[in-house]
Amino acid sequence: MGLLAFLKTQFVVHLLIGFVFVVSGLIINSVQLCTLVLWPVNKQLYRRLNCRLAYSLWSQLVMLLEWWSCTECTLFADQATVGHFGKEHVVIILNHNFEIDFLCGWTMCERFGVLGSSKVLAKRELLYVPLIGWTWYFLEIVFCKRKWEEDRDAVIKGLRRLASYPEYVWFLLYCEGTRFTEKKHRVSMEVAASKGLPVLKYHLLPRTKGFTTAVQCLRGTVAAVYDVTLNFRGNKNPSLLGILYGKKYEADMCVRRFPLEEIPLDEKEAAQWLHKLYQEKDALQEMYNQKGVFPGEQFKPARRPWTLLNFLFWATLLLSPLFSFVLGVFASGSPLLILTFLGFVGAASFGVRRLIGVTEIEKGSSYGNQEFKKKE
Repeated sequence: MGLLAFLKTQFVVHLLIGFVFVVSGLIINSVQLCTLVLWPVNKQLYRRLNCRLAYSLWSQLVMLLEWWSCTECTLFADQATVGHFGKEHVVIILNHNFEIDFLCGWTMCERFGVLGSSKVLAKRELLYVPLIGWTWYFLEIVFCKRKWEEDRDAVIKGLRRLASYPEYVWFLLYCEGTRFTEKKHRVSMEVAASKGLPVLKYHLLPRTKGFTTAVQCLRGTVAAVYDVTLNFRGNKNPSLLGILYGKKYEADMCVRRFPLEEIPLDEKEAAQWLHKLYQEKDALQEMYNQKGVFPGEQFKPARRPWTLLNFLFWATLLLSPLFSFVLGVFASGSPLLILTFLGFVGAASFGVRRLIGVTEIEKGSSYGNQEFKKKE
């Protein structure tokens, strides 16, 4: 085992990475708070600044995927589709099967220059998650309670705000509403059968309200819908902890582009279009499981140095005073000071672990489980 491979497995190193992410995130959130004074004066300047600030935080996670774990991401698409990347507003539909599916999406956003301006329809609980939710708030992310009667007006208002966004937006939709688990899949397919819809093997039944509303509100702004189907070679099920330990994965993403004009204007017809799309996604996953590849040409967009340089900047800025402080604590010889510091380290470790836990499938939302309990 080489020195770098050894360091990737060490808890102290993970704690230092977490320290850099958390402290830099708090600094970035503080700067974002200060930018609020620009909103009534120059809304577009506010947005551009917050895109850059969000990039500085999100790119640290992308750095872990690209440079720390050296995970490879391969696109399966046609040349015409790839030629549009980063040059238009789009809605992205991604399957929600893996703990790091969002990170694979972000690395593609980064490589095509839209990471800072990427958006998502997020569950409202995430608004209160430090760093993640706070940064999303300043980015005008659309939050929902996933109760359509309560969400409708807020979602429509949030989507319409994006029409005037000054940078290209990739708006991510997890149409399944929650991560795939066997229990949720069983309940979902019971619902599909009761509605006379085809059974899906690898996906949950898509929830159509968010998609049809997004398409209606963003018509005239969004040029296309990108359907992205993600899987990992070797039947791997990667985790953020695995990335932190430096495990290398190979992600494959099949990307299909649908011009918005091809999606029906009528809400019911658009919902039917989405159900058909998920049947096609299911067929793509079946093909992948049988052949190990998706159809289409293979592209490996080169990783850019900016994520690594950004992390090195924050690490240099924050770790030097940290090391000086730690040496001072132990040089003091004060048991109270040392114990206080060790307590802080323990609390910091717990906090970082909780942030990682947000991505874990077994700690995912209970969305869909209530139906399961009723059926039990």
